[in-house]
Amino acid sequence: MIRPYDRKIILEDGTSYPGCGFGAQGDRVAEIVFNTSMAGYQEILSDPSYTGQAVVMTYPLIGNYGICPEDFETERPTVTAMIVHEYNNTPSNFRSTQSLGEAMERFDIAGVSGVDTRSLAMHIRDKGTCKVLITGADVSPAEGLSKLQALTLPRDQVSQVSTPSIRFSPAPSPRFHVAAVDCGMKEDIVRSLNARGCDVTILPWNTTAETLKALHPDGVFLSNGPGDPQDAKPVIELAACIRGKYPLFGICLGHQIIALSYGARTYKLKFGHRGGNHPVKNLLTGKVEITSQNHSYAVDEKSLAGSGLTVTHRNLLDNTVEGLAHPSDRVFSVQYHPESAPGPQDSAYLFDQFIAMMEDAANA
Repeated sequence: MIRPYDRKIILEDGTSYPGCGFGAQGDRVAEIVFNTSMAGYQEILSDPSYTGQAVVMTYPLIGNYGICPEDFETERPTVTAMIVHEYNNTPSNFRSTQSLGEAMERFDIAGVSGVDTRSLAMHIRDKGTCKVLITGADVSPAEGLSKLQALTLPRDQVSQVSTPSIRFSPAPSPRFHVAAVDCGMKEDIVRSLNARGCDVTILPWNTTAETLKALHPDGVFLSNGPGDPQDAKPVIELAACIRGKYPLFGICLGHQIIALSYGARTYKLKFGHRGGNHPVKNLLTGKVEITSQNHSYAVDEKSLAGSGLTVTHRNLLDNTVEGLAHPSDRVFSVQYHPESAPGPQDSAYLFDQFIAMMEDAANA
């Protein structure tokens, strides 16, 4: 039976798309983006980097393997909405405990299905990301635009998703102690460090250098997270204070923060990089990695002059900076996600590189 359209997506330029609601109901205003991954919708749903965003899934069938409790990347997802072409409400998976729609309703995340996601993704690609209103089918474009113009998107997303207090994740056989600054960190990053013998102390985003130093870590990790990196000023200040004193590894937002701490600049991409199929060349080895990505901002390569940072990785789709290093300070970073949840496993070696850097520092 074909469901009648009961929801509408209205973009900032007045373009609208009809659809059918699932998950939570009610109006939502968000930044609309698209993701090209063919699997991993649960990890995307629960990635804190999507805070305040409505994610268009370009793969046409979503929900077919349900939701598995072990696969969440955060305890409470903060994405605003998920927009799909076909939603499957009857999952087939022995690990599944509920449907995607049930999970989205539980976490107050809106869903819209039956949407021409090919057209919508191409519109975002051509026009760029923008504000979107998800509302009832009876709302006119003019009324929707009025609502969009009256609301501004928040700029304090990191403070919303960072841990409110220090917590600890022990390794089965600890060799090192890592202080991880949580800007919206995915749980699979913590698991990746624990699996390599790292006890991980997870710190709030506004942790001071004095608090961090009192922990006597072997290395420091700056996590992924949502929003404009220039809004995360406490983390930038922290990175500037500790660089050169501890091995320092940054991923995604953490990569951008490291660049800013050395005086470089960042800028917003037209439609960002989101998906599990982005080719990145490692300029040190010549190898190409297929990577998992989720970010709206990039490091301005021209601004690196005089910073001491060198480019180590480059995106082969648009030549943007994907990796940086300052060897004498024992600092390195990548724009993509080596924990790859979801995504390919080409980049897991970066965690091993961090371990080797801590070993060298301990033996120095």
